[in-house]
This record gives sequence, C-alpha cells and structure tokens, in this order.
Amino acid sequence: MRATVIHGPHDVRVEQVPDPVVHRPTDAVVRVVATCVCGSDLWGYRGVRDPGEPHRTGHEFVGVVEEVGADVRRVSVGDFVVAPFSISDGTCVHCRDGVHTSCEQVAWWGSPDHEGIPSDGGQGEYVRVPLADGTLVVAPEHPDAALLPHVLTLADVLGTGHHAALSAGVRAGSVVAVVGDGAVGLCGIIAARRLGAERVVAFSRNPARQALARRFGATDVVTERGDEGAAAVVDLLGGVGPHGVLECVGTRESMAQALATVRPGGRVGFVGVPAGGPELSVQTMFSANKGVVGGVAPVRGYIEGLLPDVWAGTIEPGLVFDATFGLDDIADAYRAMDERTCTKALVLP
Repeated sequence: MRATVIHGPHDVRVEQVPDPVVHRPTDAVVRVVATCVCGSDLWGYRGVRDPGEPHRTGHEFVGVVEEVGADVRRVSVGDFVVAPFSISDGTCVHCRDGVHTSCEQVAWWGSPDHEGIPSDGGQGEYVRVPLADGTLVVAPEHPDAALLPHVLTLADVLGTGHHAALSAGVRAGSVVAVVGDGAVGLCGIIAARRLGAERVVAFSRNPARQALARRFGATDVVTERGDEGAAAVVDLLGGVGPHGVLECVGTRESMAQALATVRPGGRVGFVGVPAGGPELSVQTMFSANKGVVGGVAPVRGYIEGLLPDVWAGTIEPGLVFDATFGLDDIADAYRAMDERTCTKALVLP
C-alpha cells in the first residue's frame, strides 16, 4: 500500500509499504477514507523538532473497518469509524477517568504500540489499529462527501479545541479569548460558544481566518499580538480581561500573551503542542491567581459527546479544511500548511 514517510525536515514522501495485518486478536484493520495534515506535524517537518529516522506519520483519520481480530467486540467489519490521535484500551484507570492519552497502554500512530510492534501512520491507505475496541468510535453510518470533513475533525482538532475550552473553565456567560487562528484555535471558538460563552475574542491577522472565526461564533477580532494584543483585548472588554483564554499555539510568545490577557482569577486552557520553550511565570500566576490547565487532549473521551452535533450539522468544524490533496500529493499538502496558504489540508487516499 501507499503511505507517508517523513525522512527529514521538508522531506515527506509517499512510499510503498507492507499492507497491515491483524497481529493480535484485539487488532482491526481500517481502510482510510480521509486523513489530513496537522499543525503539530509541522514541528518535525520544519526541523523545530528532530524528526529522527524515517518513519510513518499522520495521526488523524477516519475510515471503514476491513478486518477485526477474534477478540474485537465493539467494532465490526463494514463500520465507519473515527480514530482519535492516540491508541488506548478504554479500560484502565486513566481511561475510566477520561484521560485516554495517559492510558496504561497508550501508543501513538506511526510509533511502536504497547507491545513494541510498529503501528501505521494515519496518512496512508490502510492502518492496523491496536486495541480497536478501546480506540475506535463507530459512526452512525457512512458519512457522505459533504459531511466527511466535519467528521474527520473529531479525530483531533475539534476535541482539542473542546479540551482547551473545558480547561479554561468556559461556561454559560463566559467571556473568552483565543490565541491561535489555526484549526485548533478555530475549533476552540466553536467549543467555547457550544459551552455557552457569551463573547469570544479571536486573535488573528489573516483575513480568511478572521472570517471563519466570525462564522464559528467569534464576536470580536484583535490583530495585535503579545503585550500589545493583551492590552487591546482588555481595552475592548472595558478594562477587564476575559474569564478564560484558550492557548492553541504552543510557543513562549503565545503562552505569555495568554497569561497577559486573562483576567485575575481567570484560567488559561492550553493545548498548543509545546515548541520554542514555552514557560510559565509562577509569580504572575501567584500574584493574580491566574490558573493554567490543559495538555494533550484526551479526544477519545470527547468524540461520542461531540459526534451528534457534528452529524446533525449544528456545528460545522470541517470548514477548517480549505484545501484538498490526494495522497500522492502529500508533500504539497505539507508545503501549503507550512507556508500558511491553507488553514488545514484534507488528504483523500
């Protein structure tokens, strides 16, 4: 089959690799119907993080179950499934607590699974899914082409934006700001409004992303960044910062901006994958009772709650996909994301 392999900075290739097979009775094999490129994929692509030896990549996909192991009970051949970006058993204490990304058997697409067997990356034609019953979520039916991008967001960006909003303590009547106008930040706007936020300020300098932010429910847009951006938000809100700030970038500058923006007693919900050495000022947090909560989003625990609104069209997170590529053109998809000529690249094998 064809699959994406990252060889080094700015070097991703589609190569022929072995077809996946069921190794254990808890495995399933899924035919990928749609996948995509994530902003976090760019850290290795740009060389911000050493990508290491050539390896399979991609962690967001949806598809159809082609084969299941003898012990798989919740997933059947022919089911359309959503695969969250981490592998989990669904039964350990951490999964039961809703923190699937800390599963006692956690593994990541494109890396060895909990028993050391290499797992497939999501940017390919097929994927072996370890711990299929715990990992996969079955959709009500096969989505049509119009619904497909929206369903794909459940694999990562919608759940990650939701995690940021929950971590920031968003509730009915909240005033919220969002740092980051990528797919996660934009989905964070959806999540904040869905949780009842009354006012949402989006930080963005990109006209297309500003328009999408407003469509998703942002009431205001601020173009300034850093301390200047924080001051602009406080001024916009009448001298008091927002109750919560969603930090959806993961750099030193974005975290500092989030902390400077949130009001005393407020919370920063952070989900930006750390890069560039983000730091926390404990003195700032202590002196103004500003909390920072978040981390890698346990999206497996959110999919079933978010799926009905996606399926009904109540929310339209798939609008973050503004460019579509074939798998053979994956290098172009990465380049478009890297150069910010698209917000999020949809890839159809």
